[in-house]
Amino acid sequence: MRGRKICAAQSTALFVCCLIAARNANGAAPAVSNVRAVQRPGAACVDITYDLAAPDNIASTVAITLSTNAGTTWFSPGASLTGQAGSGIAPGSGKLATWSAGSELPAALFANLRVRVTAEESSAPAGMALLPAGKFIMGNSMDPSEGGSEELPQHTVYVSAFYMDRHEVTKALWDEVKAWKAGNGYSYEHAGSGKAARHPVQTVNWRDCVKWCNARSEKEGLTPCYYHEPSLTTIYKSGKAVPYPKWDANGYRLPTEAEWEKAARGGAGGHRFPWSDTDNITQSRANYCSYWSQSGPYYSYDLNPTNGYHPTFATNGFPYTSPVGNFGANGYGLHDMAGNVWEWCWDWYSATYYNSSPATDPRGPDSGAYRVLRGGSWVNRAIHCRCADRYINDSTGAYNYNGFRCVRRL
Repeated sequence: MRGRKICAAQSTALFVCCLIAARNANGAAPAVSNVRAVQRPGAACVDITYDLAAPDNIASTVAITLSTNAGTTWFSPGASLTGQAGSGIAPGSGKLATWSAGSELPAALFANLRVRVTAEESSAPAGMALLPAGKFIMGNSMDPSEGGSEELPQHTVYVSAFYMDRHEVTKALWDEVKAWKAGNGYSYEHAGSGKAARHPVQTVNWRDCVKWCNARSEKEGLTPCYYHEPSLTTIYKSGKAVPYPKWDANGYRLPTEAEWEKAARGGAGGHRFPWSDTDNITQSRANYCSYWSQSGPYYSYDLNPTNGYHPTFATNGFPYTSPVGNFGANGYGLHDMAGNVWEWCWDWYSATYYNSSPATDPRGPDSGAYRVLRGGSWVNRAIHCRCADRYINDSTGAYNYNGFRCVRRL
């Protein structure tokens, strides 16, 4: 199908071609629409915009190709194409890619030049979502008075692409990995608890989670990420020493704070919570404040007071976690990035780290007294479920409102 006719560099006629959406293995198809290509005024480059939709907000791999013979053959613009193309593209409207037409087109005019945008589900390990590389604004994006000074200043961070678990680690998965080959030499400080198999595991401390990440890696034939010494020789399986990370390993690990916050925002920019269409949190969005609804009147600061308490999850026994995936996904296809259980991150905590944080892939201070958790929990008020909120425990802290999810490098 042909879209509107536009003009490219040197008066070349461009015809915008509609999408072809490739189906994934499950038969569900990402959908591209409203494809437009317009020459930037006074420049030999073309801005290509499109809308992308996908089942369950799953990230897609987007390909942009060109034809100089009215669609008989197609070619990729390669490195001269920048912006929202490639793997890990989150659904949304007004996606933008820019093609440097002047660097590729010969002097001859192509009256039959066309642009085509196709999409297919991004390849990611089972149960994980692919998060695209790119910049985002980290830190408190709203009224500074609603958060602490440790959430400021806002700063731009570039995060490399990575995979993240769509759900918090469940009690069922925790038990499966922990029991693999009779433990395979791993020793944990806590057995791990959970309300039910599909609920998040909790009552695990930071070191338990790090060891479990290594066990999950070994179980799947991947290279573990944590070791006992700087030489990265002995896999971290037991003890209470501080582990050393192998950042280029392909196994499972805890997310950095920057990775977690980028993931939580779901591509939504500066919103309080992990949704692009609202700055409020409601009962249909996340599990928070469940405990207080069962403990008598409790008047707390809430960003959306009319939807402050959630008795739905309070009649099923303590603790009041909900099954993973019980709430809708954010823009990256991730569930429960707000509420349910706090999620351990790799980083040591610092109240002033934002002032000197590296602009690319920050990994926190080199040392500290506490590790960072993110996301709020069933016991917390709405203010603690914000994307920018930071919480801390020492590495020994194991509570029924603390859990985690894993990430992997591409």
